[in-house]
This record gives sequence, structure tokens and C-alpha cells, in this order.
Amino acid sequence: MPRDFAAQHRLDATDGQGRQVNLAESPLSRLAAGETAFLQPHHLEAGERVRRLVERSLLQPAVTMNYGGVVSGGGHRVGAGDLADMAVDARRTLDAIHRALPAECAGVVMDVCGWLKGLQEVERDRGWPRRSAKLVLRIGLEQLAQHFGLGPHAVGKTRVPQRSWMDGERPQMRF
Repeated sequence: MPRDFAAQHRLDATDGQGRQVNLAESPLSRLAAGETAFLQPHHLEAGERVRRLVERSLLQPAVTMNYGGVVSGGGHRVGAGDLADMAVDARRTLDAIHRALPAECAGVVMDVCGWLKGLQEVERDRGWPRRSAKLVLRIGLEQLAQHFGLGPHAVGKTRVPQRSWMDGERPQMRF
């Protein structure tokens, strides 16, 4: 029997920015799992970006008391102004997402990706037939992925010229 109950239920992955995320906590994870996954990796990445934006926007209510300032990676406390700027920037990005997507798609994407609601809950709240939220979510995530510049396949040069920093190869710096 495993010692760590939480560890056996985690589905760790690395996001597009190199951070560890637990995909098992996302309603999208089941839709993106398996050989015949309903969602492709670019859909999952677009949904995870929305989740991170909602977290940074500070739109979710706090459920515990905060007894100290936020400590940044360098050990110094981050001021309230820095948090406010971060939240405002995230809210602007979320607003741009709402304007880029059709209203129904934006609502479902926010409910599922941002507020972590299940698809059945979204359908019940909106009075939709079963499995309809799944299709609207896929359409919304496809448009959102296009908005972010994500696609199902990597795009770019197949070969990049090699760069060298050997003696005599360094660029001349002019000040």
C-alpha cells in the first residue's frame, strides 16, 4: 500500500513554462487522457493558461486567513502594489479572452478551466442537454488555442544554424 495517499492520485506534468502542475485536479485531464483523447495537448495548454490567469487575477475568494505578506523567490516580501499589478494584468488578459471568444464558449471555458466546474454542473446550471457542454468547451478551447498562437503541431524551422561562441566568433559589443 502506498504511503502517500495524495501522491498516488497525482498526475504530474510540466506546463509550457517548465512548471510542475497536477493535471488530475483539472476537469480537462480526463478529456485529454487516453489514446482517443477528446482534447489535444494544445487544448489542454490553453485551458491551463486560463486556470493560471484566474489564479493570478485574484478573482477567487480567499478561504483562509493570510497572516503575512507573500514571499517571492528571492526571499523578499512582495508589496501589495506588485500583487495588484499582477492581478490587473491577468484580468486584462481574461477580458481579452472574453472578447475573442463567442459568449457561450467564453462562459464554458471560464467555468471549466477557471472555476474548475465539472461539465455536468455546467450543463445543469445552463439548462443544456447532456454532453453539450463538452462540445462547446472543445470549440472554445480550439478558438482559445488559436488566440494564444497554439496549434496541434509544432511550427518552425526544421533546422537552425549553429551558433558558436569560440574565440574570434564572439559578437563585437559597442557601448
